[in-house]
Amino acid sequence: MVEQDGNAAEPQQGDDLAGAFGGNVRRRREEAGLTLEQLSTRSSVSRAMLSKVERGEKSPTIGVASRIAHALGASLSDLVGAPAAASGVAVVMRKSERPVFRDPETGFERHMVSAAPGAGGAEMVVHYLPAQVSTGLLPAYPPGTEKQIVVLDGTLTVAIGGISETLDAGDSLFFQAHADHGFANRTNAPCEYIMVISRRT
Repeated sequence: MVEQDGNAAEPQQGDDLAGAFGGNVRRRREEAGLTLEQLSTRSSVSRAMLSKVERGEKSPTIGVASRIAHALGASLSDLVGAPAAASGVAVVMRKSERPVFRDPETGFERHMVSAAPGAGGAEMVVHYLPAQVSTGLLPAYPPGTEKQIVVLDGTLTVAIGGISETLDAGDSLFFQAHADHGFANRTNAPCEYIMVISRRT
């Protein structure tokens, strides 16, 4: 089913996410030699929506952004704007420098906290889910992709390929991410959790 324009909201005033994300989508699409129509077919996101995202007129929801990223063979961090690869014994990324994805409809936030993305084949992000918010089902990752979660605060429900697990603060979960999966906060308090994404080669 093709995603309609109503599933993304206007970017917040002063938020440059839409422009940066859209520019990266266009660059990746052109590098792959894809037309908007072809990317629309691959991602199940309407051509009109993709055009608005590329022009920075719409800030996508987490579901739309994930489908675009998967269709382009990219990570969400790549499209949001991961830190440049750095060399050296130690790499520091200050909190104020984190690339952050914000879902304009739900308030869900994805903070990239890997100072050296891809180092060791893993990426670490922090997710914030407001009360009574769900990401919806997100597309499956390529085989060999694994996710580990530890809940820092609140209660998180994880759906993986028809299975549901509820985690409280301090609980952790490992799963193979090659099935559709989603994250939900069904409580009246915010939830925060760390996720490590690794890709076996």
